[in-house]
Amino acid sequence: MTVRVTGRSFSAHPARLAGAFLAIAALSVIVWYLASPLFVRTYVNEALPSPTLAPDTAEAAQTAPTSVAPRVLRSGELGYVDGIHNGTGPVRIVDIGGSRYVRFEDVMLTNAPDVHVYLSRETGGKWDAATSLYLGTLKATNGSFNYELPADIDVASYRSVVVWCRAFRVLITWADLREGAAFA
Repeated sequence: MTVRVTGRSFSAHPARLAGAFLAIAALSVIVWYLASPLFVRTYVNEALPSPTLAPDTAEAAQTAPTSVAPRVLRSGELGYVDGIHNGTGPVRIVDIGGSRYVRFEDVMLTNAPDVHVYLSRETGGKWDAATSLYLGTLKATNGSFNYELPADIDVASYRSVVVWCRAFRVLITWADLREGAAFA
């Protein structure tokens, strides 16, 4: 007895084969976009800005300018959200000669697509777009980096730094801020 196969095989239909190939390619791109940030690490080691005081008088102009030591206004530690979203390391608001910066110091954060940093008036990783101060996109997942603050903001009214993934509307990590602390 012989068995006969009727119809044509999948590979015999060029349109089906091309459609399957395009579907697999599109699915691969989507999976890479969603999953790769979890494995990709970026590194920045930005120095803390170190301006000097400008001389105020002609007599002071004769002497060398003095350097300004950084003064920590508020500080906190990055928190653990869950197994995928978390960060470690200190975050500080630093005053250097009247200029203020949010300083991430030797941090390690989970990566994600479209990650942004905010100063929030709330704690515990909560924030509101209307009352929070947008600082910019996350500069790196690992290392030390700064975000300059506008001169006219009241630093005391902000209670946390929030790292947020806009693409998935999910908290990556946050640091509740408390008054001052020295640099280690």
